[in-house]
Amino acid sequence: MAKAKTLFLCTECGAACAKWEGRCPHCGAWNTLQETRESAAPSHRFAPLAGSTPVRRLADIEAHEQIRNPSGIEEFDRVLGGGLVAGAVVLIGGDPGIGKSTLLLQALASLSERGPVLYVTGEESAEQVALRAQRLGVSGDGVDLLAEIRLEQIIDALTQRQPGVAVIDSIQTVYSSELTAAPGSVSQVRECAAQLTRIAKQTGITLIMIGHVTKDGALAGPRVLEHIVDTVLYFEGDTHTSFRLVRAVKNRFGAVNELGVFAMTDRGLRGVSNPSALFLAGHSKDVAGSCVMATQEGTRPLMVEVQALVDTAHVPNPRRLSVGLESSRLAMLLAVLHRHAGIATYDQDVFVNAVGGVRIMEPAADLAVALAMISSMRDRPLPPRLCAFGEIGLAGEIRPAPRGQERLREAAKLGFECAVIPRANVPRQPIEGLQVHAVDRIEDILAVLNESA
Repeated sequence: MAKAKTLFLCTECGAACAKWEGRCPHCGAWNTLQETRESAAPSHRFAPLAGSTPVRRLADIEAHEQIRNPSGIEEFDRVLGGGLVAGAVVLIGGDPGIGKSTLLLQALASLSERGPVLYVTGEESAEQVALRAQRLGVSGDGVDLLAEIRLEQIIDALTQRQPGVAVIDSIQTVYSSELTAAPGSVSQVRECAAQLTRIAKQTGITLIMIGHVTKDGALAGPRVLEHIVDTVLYFEGDTHTSFRLVRAVKNRFGAVNELGVFAMTDRGLRGVSNPSALFLAGHSKDVAGSCVMATQEGTRPLMVEVQALVDTAHVPNPRRLSVGLESSRLAMLLAVLHRHAGIATYDQDVFVNAVGGVRIMEPAADLAVALAMISSMRDRPLPPRLCAFGEIGLAGEIRPAPRGQERLREAAKLGFECAVIPRANVPRQPIEGLQVHAVDRIEDILAVLNESA
């Protein structure tokens, strides 16, 4: 009988310490070490992963294109890079009730028409999953269901049935009998994820794991969980609205930052064919403080409305609030506007919001945010059907954004007539119906606004 030993594992980075400390010596996080008891693991447990292979020259290795297995949901396939890959491990996380189980149940129902699939539920009973399938109108004829949380039983079911695609809902509920820690602990999540990944790589089963998230929105458990899987997807958006966004933050078989847009209906999640219309708020008349940005999410150009409200502050410290955009860049933009354009906001409250609940992390949003703030300060609407994109530097220069041609074509397709862009992004051939204003510095923006006034 192996002797159990006590370890203290960090909930942030998964590092192990022999004794408890207030601060993790590896990642520096405070109060994250939790006590756990582990028995000595048999030496042969990970032997299949440690098989020796001869050294080969890279040029002699034949690389083949991965065969994609479409899930039947176009937006889901877009985020995955074209479909599921045999042997790939996908981790999907999101807030409770946002639609993770619903999306995967719909995908399994479509995939069951082309091969065996398995749905492993550890949070719900088999009857609850059946009731959800009835509400969604999903046929469960080809979907095998297993209500189990023991890792050994799940591995037996995977090796015996050999499904093409398997879903684990969720990885935090699975536990291994070889460990004495509770389900959801750092050691259990790390062990179960590693064992399931080994099975997926050996058998070629496409494995999709649902992961819980913390109150900060990050995936719960050790950080190693995101490293061992092939693809990491996040659900974004507000649960109080009917729209859901799925973003790929890691993908070994496709582009990262790819975005899928869904609408939650009484029949489950449905893909949105024209997501740009979702992020454009409809105004009955032109309003001040609104500017449309042409952004790039993965391989897809999107038009997103950025709204700004600049108002006189009634407190000693003016507020700076940003929703869907980086707060640090908002403070930087205000400083650049003051230094190089003479626009002072030290006595103004500034609020910036991206319509539709989308998160814009790219610096190309700077130009649209600056135009929206200037429009709000002047209480003067921007010209109708105007869009903008570009990065603003600390010296006041306007830097180019990647894939400017695709952004401009998307704007022209949606009926925009004017675009304010960096000079380096000016297309070589004019785009029909779209007038381009090229700017080099932040001062040029004011000149363009004065001409259009």
